[in-house]
Amino acid sequence: MGVAAGGNLNPQGVSMFEPIGGSAPKYTGQDVINPVASILAGAMMLEQLGHAAAADAVEKSTIAVIGRMKSQAAGKMGFSTSQIGDMVAAGL
Repeated sequence: MGVAAGGNLNPQGVSMFEPIGGSAPKYTGQDVINPVASILAGAMMLEQLGHAAAADAVEKSTIAVIGRMKSQAAGKMGFSTSQIGDMVAAGL
């Protein structure tokens, strides 16, 4: 699946942030999906809400973790989904 984050911005109201890509139901419950796009979508949301420093911290921590991953592909990252999330959180 894709590892890009996206945002649908509405200057007059509610905006939406999400990972770009499709669903991968065959991986449900296996802890093997790459969470980077979801994490970076959260960083985009933080920036849009006026929390630029927090957004920057999340982005920098995520980039550091990406550098430690073997691959971006599901099940080939060298870490589980939850381990990657924990590493990003630890970097904050």
